[in-house]
Amino acid sequence: MTRTARFALDPAFTVGTVDPRLFGSFVEHLGRCVYTGIFEPDHPTADEAGLRQDVLELVRELGVTAIRYPGGNFVSGYKWEDSVGPAEERPRRLDLAWRTTESNRFGLSEYIAFLKKVGPQAEPMMAVNLGTRGVAEAIELQEYANHPAGTELSDRRIAHGDKDPFGIRLWCLGNEMDGPWQTGHKTAEEYGRLAAETARAMRQIDKHVELVACGSSGQGMDTFAEWEAKVLQETYDLVDYISLHAYYEEHDGDRDSFLASAVDMESFIENVVATCDHVGARLKSKKKINLSFDEWNVWYMSRTDAEVSALDWPQAPRLLEDVYSVTDAVVFGSLLIALLRHADRVTVACLAQLVNVIAPIMTEPGGPAWRQTTFFPFAAASRYGRGEVLDVRMSGPTYDTKRHGTADLLHATAVRAEDGTVTVFAVNRSQTESLPLEVVMHGLELSEVVAHSVLADADPDARNTLAEPERVAPHQVTGTVLEGSTLKTTLEPLSWNVIRLG
Repeated sequence: MTRTARFALDPAFTVGTVDPRLFGSFVEHLGRCVYTGIFEPDHPTADEAGLRQDVLELVRELGVTAIRYPGGNFVSGYKWEDSVGPAEERPRRLDLAWRTTESNRFGLSEYIAFLKKVGPQAEPMMAVNLGTRGVAEAIELQEYANHPAGTELSDRRIAHGDKDPFGIRLWCLGNEMDGPWQTGHKTAEEYGRLAAETARAMRQIDKHVELVACGSSGQGMDTFAEWEAKVLQETYDLVDYISLHAYYEEHDGDRDSFLASAVDMESFIENVVATCDHVGARLKSKKKINLSFDEWNVWYMSRTDAEVSALDWPQAPRLLEDVYSVTDAVVFGSLLIALLRHADRVTVACLAQLVNVIAPIMTEPGGPAWRQTTFFPFAAASRYGRGEVLDVRMSGPTYDTKRHGTADLLHATAVRAEDGTVTVFAVNRSQTESLPLEVVMHGLELSEVVAHSVLADADPDARNTLAEPERVAPHQVTGTVLEGSTLKTTLEPLSWNVIRLG
């Protein structure tokens, strides 16, 4: 391959400003995400609240913002009352979603305390149960969490030790209600009416709440687009976002298709935007519905059904603990690029999940915590992907895939920070060939390459594990230069690249 990939950058041509919530994550009561993940009172690093401080340090380094809770499929059987009050008095419940037993030792107050220790950038994103419950329970939870004082529910929170309201602004109206696997699964008409009535009631308490309606659980759902249209027909003026969920894995050794997974993600986003805008036009509304991509990741889901069906109601078993390779991390980085390339409409996104469960951070009970390969692209994007996304229109070599048709070998975006610096995020999808890249810059007043960091490895299946927690890490490369107003570099095969320009 000798062809060079090219694009131009100009501050006059932008996509939109990155919302910090694009770098959100997700904590569900699933497997070891909570117990022995973020919460392990007997761990040597545990603080007075039972939170693992080694995990807290990695969460801060990762740079996550909004953290969605408590599910996920778990929320459709969730009784919020079980998760408040003295921990020793909380009931144990069967969790139908994951065939496990929930102790409720970690609950709503502990979640809010965890966010505060992560830092001021960590914002609650609370899901309400619209599977087995409804309007009354949603507004009771809202009153308990957010009302200052003077009512039975707000005074109950104070009696439980939380004088200050939790200030939860961002709420999910259920989870994956289009999915037949969901406890309390509904048709679009049923869910749309319930979501509308719940939204209306929540806005009676606080008109400034931000609400996310359930969209499709994937673009491959039989009801995709029709679901969004029917739900938004009921909720358009009552909600702010509609959700998208997508997971990707390598199928049958078809790595070329896997590396092009973001082609599907971008198509999914654009199709949901088109559906939202069609409904808005039909309703003659000037309002724009934004997108909450509140579950996304690489997940080897094909292994999950057998894993879950074998369970007999244990507490916090090892579940969904995918160990990610360099290849997985490159695809993961490409998914981040897809989100940034649509920052005008995707204004919330949650990496599912945060610890142990298909997560960038892994822990061993009583032992260490470490970074998975996917940790590095997310941390870099969260740190350097703040500002204005510049419009990137690539030209260059392509390749054919079985699942996604023709795909570009280069997948890239660029973000301009407030101080004028620019970061280019780029993936070379070729498994075998380096990819020359030239970026012409207009009106950006850049004079140097500050750094070029690469995640790649001679072994594309290399992983970080308990035995080798630092086997894979980004490395710095030389030879990337600015010649006048043109950036010139060569991207290693199967690589995720962060090129910072100042």
